[in-house]
Amino acid sequence: MSGARPAPPPQSLIAARGARATRTRVQTLGTLLAAHEALTHHEIERRVARSHDVDRVTLYRVLEWLVGQGLAHKIAGEDRVWRYSAAGHAQGPSATHAHFECSDCGRVVCLDDSSMPAVSLPRGYRRHEVEVTVRGSCDDCQR
Repeated sequence: MSGARPAPPPQSLIAARGARATRTRVQTLGTLLAAHEALTHHEIERRVARSHDVDRVTLYRVLEWLVGQGLAHKIAGEDRVWRYSAAGHAQGPSATHAHFECSDCGRVVCLDDSSMPAVSLPRGYRRHEVEVTVRGSCDDCQR
C-alpha cells in the first residue's frame, strides 16, 4: 500500500456513481476506507453502529451495492465468512490484486503492491474476476 494516494471522501465516490450518498452508504464505505484489513459484516456493523443504528439487512444490502458499484470487494475466507474491503482507488476501482489470509486468526489484508500472475484462457473465454489468496501466518500470530 506504499505510495498509494489517499482515497477521495466516501460521499464523492458514491456521488460519482450517480447514487444518493445515504448515511449508511457513507458510513460503511468510510469504515472500509479507514480499515487496514478486510472486515466481516459483524466488524463493519460494530464500527458503523458507533455513529448510528444500522439494520443488519440494510448493511448487507449496502455492502452488496458497494461491491456491485466497484467501490468494495468481498473475499471468501477459509472459514467461509465473507470479508469486505474498499476497492483500491489508487489503482482504479476494478484493479485486480492478491490477498493474504492468516490461517491462524483469519485476518485478511490486500496485497496491493504485489504483481498478479498472468493466466491464459482458452480462445473465446472471457474472465470476470481473478481471486488470488496467499495463506500463511501474520506477524501477530508468529510472535
